[in-house]
Amino acid sequence: YPTFVSLFTAVLLISNICATKGVAFFPDLDVSVGPLQILPIITDGGFFLFPLAYVLGDVLSEVYGFKATRRAIYLGFGALILAAGCFWVLLELPSAEFYENQEALHAVVGVYPRLLLAGLAGYLVGQMLNSLVMVTIKERTKEKYLWARLIGSTVVGEFADTLIFCAIAAGAIGISTWDDFFNYLIVGFLWKTLVEVLVMPITYRVIAYVKKHEPTYVVAS
Repeated sequence: YPTFVSLFTAVLLISNICATKGVAFFPDLDVSVGPLQILPIITDGGFFLFPLAYVLGDVLSEVYGFKATRRAIYLGFGALILAAGCFWVLLELPSAEFYENQEALHAVVGVYPRLLLAGLAGYLVGQMLNSLVMVTIKERTKEKYLWARLIGSTVVGEFADTLIFCAIAAGAIGISTWDDFFNYLIVGFLWKTLVEVLVMPITYRVIAYVKKHEPTYVVAS
């Protein structure tokens, strides 16, 4: 449990810092279907890492239950607040004469408070829903249909998380049009969900391994 909580918290911290960069794939293309902009693909720099937080959340929920997962979520919440406080102090400290990167530093971590608010709000709601859906389905299915728990919890949790995060963070990374916003929202949700589906075989093996070697785990029957 401590290992998964540590990884969970580290992923949240790193992905929120990575998210300070706006990312555009295929920026020279302009493809739309009705009001929906398909290309360029708009996302943030945390796109490749943040899905791992939900994989770890699934392992925590499946093996340790909702209360233990909620405790891990609160610990991650606290770590994000601590990081925001440290960045604020860092920016306020007087720069040495030889330090020439204050503006660059501010450009990166100066938007962190807004991204922090977006991350905290989305993360708290999304992870709670992810865990709640996971354990609710498990109460009905017991040890069967793990795939249904993983996919169902991911769809609900990721959508809530992505919607809240994008609504708050879009302006902080430079998104200023509705087309870019909806692209950011839909791409983020589909990408995060797709990643978790693709890594599901790995999630299965990790869960099976932890269940087998975790002495506190009780098989649902």
